[in-house]
Amino acid sequence: MKILVTGGTGLLGYHLVKAFAARGHEVHATHHRAQPFSLEGVEWRFLDLEDTLSVRELVERVEPEVIVHAAAYTDVDGCEVDRELAYRVNYLATLHLARAALEAGSYLIYVSTDYVFDGERGGYREGDAPNPVNYYGLSKLLGEVAVSSVLPERSLTVRVSGLYGYSPAGKKNFGLLALEKLIRGEPVSAFEDQFISPTYAPFLAERLVEVAERDVTGVLHLAGERLSRYDFALRLAELLGADRGLVRAVPMRSVRLVARRPRDSSLDTSRAAALGLALPPLRACLEHFVRSYREALG
Repeated sequence: MKILVTGGTGLLGYHLVKAFAARGHEVHATHHRAQPFSLEGVEWRFLDLEDTLSVRELVERVEPEVIVHAAAYTDVDGCEVDRELAYRVNYLATLHLARAALEAGSYLIYVSTDYVFDGERGGYREGDAPNPVNYYGLSKLLGEVAVSSVLPERSLTVRVSGLYGYSPAGKKNFGLLALEKLIRGEPVSAFEDQFISPTYAPFLAERLVEVAERDVTGVLHLAGERLSRYDFALRLAELLGADRGLVRAVPMRSVRLVARRPRDSSLDTSRAAALGLALPPLRACLEHFVRSYREALG
């Protein structure tokens, strides 16, 4: 199949591009600020999501059978400060991409977030009513509405939570920062009262390739097991054989954050399990994470 991946140099995008190429698909991937990496079978294209005309022109040129929209403005505090930018990138660009997909006859996978929920109870199912508590979550929810409205029968919204992993071009994420600090023997501060479903990017990418090949539609939660950021860091320390005392529990209220965070935005993944798409257990994810990181750095 001919695949278009937006945000190909980001954490998830990097692993998506690799996974699709490894399965023999013709891959077209977009980049913006980060330089693209060299990979056989991948054609890179520059794309500024704020330029909505370019978004539609790109789809018209590539004519992809499948589009995976992994690009987004994901800085939660940044979205709170610059709401216009978040609106343009996370909503308007998604709307134009969905319209272009409709015209091209493409199947669209939209990568969304657990932050569309308010975090008052956790364990959210696909049909639960969203209620974002910050502008990042709202802008991503608007993207969900755009996709489902324009492409109700040819799209899938995939919600993920606490994405982590290693990418040579991607930004740092909590999992990677914790890993690097623990390896150096440095302390790691982690919220003890924020619960998420940490999602390992390489395995998520593999599942999204399967989803694309099967044309799953609607909304799907693809995420890991529920635990606090503190517990996640502890599990990582245990795997590394690092001193557990390096992991320091802190309450969210002790850190001055611009945007409010949901207290428990963990996701119920029963539908993914029923479809045979559940991610591996946390231990397997962390083992692969540590091994691949060490191999990447030699």
